[in-house]
Amino acid sequence: MELVDSFELFSALERLKLLKNSPPLWWPEYGTFEVVVGAILTQNAQWERVQISLDNLRRTEILAPDLLAQTHPEMLVELIRPSGLFKAKAQNLISLSHNMIEEFGDFETFALSVDRGWLLVQKGIGPETADSILCYACARPVMVVDAYTARLLNAFGYEFDSYDELQEWCEAGVRGYFDTVQLSAAYARFHGMIVEYVKQNSKGKRVNLDSLI
Repeated sequence: MELVDSFELFSALERLKLLKNSPPLWWPEYGTFEVVVGAILTQNAQWERVQISLDNLRRTEILAPDLLAQTHPEMLVELIRPSGLFKAKAQNLISLSHNMIEEFGDFETFALSVDRGWLLVQKGIGPETADSILCYACARPVMVVDAYTARLLNAFGYEFDSYDELQEWCEAGVRGYFDTVQLSAAYARFHGMIVEYVKQNSKGKRVNLDSLI
């Protein structure tokens, strides 16, 4: 099957009601600093492990940029150990929190003012993490694409040479159907639906398209 554009895929996924058991915009605690932390912790980690780390941070009441910026690295390492790569992630979280406070003052100003360029120069943040923060923490009209996205589109016969090329294909077909406010939610749901579909319809690296065709 050849897709006309990404809106056709978006619509097919919507019909399957893949997010009926998820938060409305898929990522838990959408629009909060917790998303920033989760976006870093989920690098090379299963979400279930990330949730354990986030629970640890909530329990110790340091899930805020001003508090994380002052947390001793060894203490943070122990709290986020379930997420793996804990030493690097602890350093990156402390550094990002410090820079966030220094540059923007608080998370609310950060969410309104930060841009992708600022995020990409922060240690440990690449395109996918930056876009996850923009989309799910800052409610920006930015589509996150990842290995799940590439696998689903590969099953349809699409190959993309770069993250940016894959992202532009996903955004372009959807862009004309929503206004700016709706678009941020649409991209958030689109990415979430793709992840849920691929998780539920994969055997090894092969994605079964039967329910979409």
